[in-house]
Amino acid sequence: MNSVPIRFERIFLEKVWGGRNLATTPGFELPAEMLVGETWEVVDREDENSVAAVGAAKGRSLSELMTENTRAILGDSSPNSKGRFPLLVKYIDASQSLSIQVHPDDNSARRLGNGAEGKTEAWFILAAEPGAAIYSGLKPGVTREQFELEANAGAVDELLVKWEVQAGDCVTLPGGTIHAIGAGVTLLEVQQNSDTTYRVWDWGRLGLDGKPRETHLREALEVMAFGVRTRPPVRAVREAIGESLARSRQSQTDYFALDTVEVRGSADFSTHNRFEILVITEGTAVLKLPNGEAEQQMLTGEAWLLPGAMGDYSLASAGESVSLVSLTDGFR
Repeated sequence: MNSVPIRFERIFLEKVWGGRNLATTPGFELPAEMLVGETWEVVDREDENSVAAVGAAKGRSLSELMTENTRAILGDSSPNSKGRFPLLVKYIDASQSLSIQVHPDDNSARRLGNGAEGKTEAWFILAAEPGAAIYSGLKPGVTREQFELEANAGAVDELLVKWEVQAGDCVTLPGGTIHAIGAGVTLLEVQQNSDTTYRVWDWGRLGLDGKPRETHLREALEVMAFGVRTRPPVRAVREAIGESLARSRQSQTDYFALDTVEVRGSADFSTHNRFEILVITEGTAVLKLPNGEAEQQMLTGEAWLLPGAMGDYSLASAGESVSLVSLTDGFR
């Protein structure tokens, strides 16, 4: 159970800025008439927990699997400070722009207390309408005093750096980076296992309940990084590894690494005794273990947790090629 791939039930979250784009990219069935803003693919939190959808672990929560055999699931990777799985993986459909917001880093979260958790994240862009953009970081010279003044007066989007994006781009946002996802962007997000968000401005929008959404300017100012150069989106430059494999590291932090991978035919891999999450972004993959115990088909849009104890495996493309995102703990 702890040495074969695990796929979890998808958790759908309705958001005022959500839509129906995830039915097209990556392409899976959505609950009827729901404005789906997020789907949580891998999560181990007290209020939301992934439940295995297939195999010997079916019906078991990630929390249960972690409690029973942390070492097998994580390998040499470390749990978070609460002993839980360290990452949260989700899809986001920004049919409308998300609020301008910020998350603390670990140091500012400890300073704030009250349950705040650090959150560094990365976005892998799956689709973007022409001219669609993200906001990441402050323009050079913006001070705390200037930001607070503009925030109290209303909009602050003109103070942020705006980047047009396209499919295949990756954006890394360390904790403390003020940011927003613009309308028309669909993406895959990997983040520290945290749900601490301080909303600064929400474009004058009302929530699903018809009321203005709460803002948290005081907390945001306490955790925002001023005078820090923003990181531009990273385009994939895949390095060929033999005839059948190419990969590109597009995000590297202290908490995770994000690689994009293309397999043509078949290629060999290993978890190197650290957990890995594979997200199929295009095509169909077939994963095989060398002992013949498992052969698993992985479809477009699916996220699979490979326990650290799994070890060696191979991936084959069911068609001409398969593209995927590999998420690891960042230490390999």
